[in-house]
Amino acid sequence: MKSDNKTAAILVIGDEILSGRTREGNAHHLAGVLNAVGIDLKEIRVVADEQPLIVEAIRSLDASLGGRYDLLFTSGGIGPTHDDVTADAVAEAFGVGIEMNEDALAVMRARWEARGVPVTGNRTRMARIPLGAALIPNSVSAAPGFHIGQTYVMAGVPEVFRAMIDAVLPDLPTGRPPISESLDVGRGESDVAEDLKAVAEAYADLSLGSYPWHRDGTYGTVLVVRGIDPDRVAAAMTELKQRIHA
Repeated sequence: MKSDNKTAAILVIGDEILSGRTREGNAHHLAGVLNAVGIDLKEIRVVADEQPLIVEAIRSLDASLGGRYDLLFTSGGIGPTHDDVTADAVAEAFGVGIEMNEDALAVMRARWEARGVPVTGNRTRMARIPLGAALIPNSVSAAPGFHIGQTYVMAGVPEVFRAMIDAVLPDLPTGRPPISESLDVGRGESDVAEDLKAVAEAYADLSLGSYPWHRDGTYGTVLVVRGIDPDRVAAAMTELKQRIHA
């Protein structure tokens, strides 16, 4: 599917995701948000809490560093513990220093003091921000994310991640959201593959996919047509229905 929309990638960071200990949901949430505002998500990548891997991923994904995509969103690794190395990795990827950000620290201290929470070295570690980065506010727990280049760095805690997405969304370069039509067919994928291929070749500007299902002992396939132009999507679906029902 071709469009003039900005492209994006999501980088999920965390050993707990790769070990299966934590079920990842942030990328799923963000994928829906990006689709709704017309930003084309092209890749989701998961890496461990290892600084060299994070640096390599950021440089390969952020277009401002010569990477593939216009926008990069990261999730995880900006907490208070020793294995939270995302901020350091981002600083290294962009070739900048990292230091305690006084604005971030002030926001965090105010919240802690209001709740009677002691200020510790581990907690203040979350105010370490790469030089030149802009803060992303956190309405849930105060400790901010940050934005540098085309990379948006956010927490892995789902509630906080969603709050940060809400904070940056108004400033993102949104485009035309794709539309889709679907056709549920009581036949297997192999039975409809040739018809789907023929329509896909005739409508190369659209995205056509097949998604098999199995329920109540029967098999079938959902055929989906996606694109930016509603007339093209409708025309492709009409031809697909004609072929399938012929």
